[in-house]
Amino acid sequence: MLIFYLLIFIFGLFIGSFLNCVIYRLEQGESFLKGRSYCPNCKHQLAWYDLLPVLSFLFLRGRCRYCKKPISWQYPIVELFTGIVFILPFFSYSFFKGGVLGADTSSLINYIYYLLIFCFLIIIFVYDLKHYIILDKVLLPTIVISFLYLIINSQLSIINHQPSIINYILSALGASALFLFIYLISKGKWLGFGDVKLVILLGLFLGWPKILLAIFLSFIIGGIIGTGLVLFSKKKLKSEVPFAPFLIIGTLIAFLWGGPIIGWYSNLVF
Repeated sequence: MLIFYLLIFIFGLFIGSFLNCVIYRLEQGESFLKGRSYCPNCKHQLAWYDLLPVLSFLFLRGRCRYCKKPISWQYPIVELFTGIVFILPFFSYSFFKGGVLGADTSSLINYIYYLLIFCFLIIIFVYDLKHYIILDKVLLPTIVISFLYLIINSQLSIINHQPSIINYILSALGASALFLFIYLISKGKWLGFGDVKLVILLGLFLGWPKILLAIFLSFIIGGIIGTGLVLFSKKKLKSEVPFAPFLIIGTLIAFLWGGPIIGWYSNLVF
């Protein structure tokens, strides 16, 4: 079983390497479907042994083999995070009721869907963190994929006593309406319009009440990190801080541990 988890983790590392490629090609306006990878600084084409996730970064001591310029820490961090995201559901989410080897087809389909959405969210996370923008060419196809998945999965949801598609649609609309209200009253100073569109995806992905938990956590995490940046003089009070990364962190927590957290809070209050 340990070997299985290790293989999934390694596969996640390689997917993370591909996501780094997608992010860079999006920044450069290039296609990520063709063309060999190259050094962003000297443009030298990279060999296969320069592209081993995490290992190449360590072996090269964080520098390009050819021009000796530093390699961004983004690359190993995204690779490691993607690998972790690929194995976390096996330990933290109960859609493999019969164990990994005994998982049914619907569970495996769900798992693939979850990973696909998180791959898109990782791209959105990094791009917004670097450029303060959420690309429609990434976000809108993800919303379509999530909506189509809910339609296809709607019959299984009824059979397995899972939340209906209406739950997810209302969650998306409610979250988007809340963020649109904040966007309008602040005239775009507190949130960008991209965040309004992003929570549509997150609502379709999480449903109710997990979307509420994700939003709550995003404001808490954002407030803590924002305060820390101000205290350490990294930002000023009026400085712009991308909010999508906080929403995505809150979504990951709500997705993996939302049930226990909501159950704990309900018992505490009621």
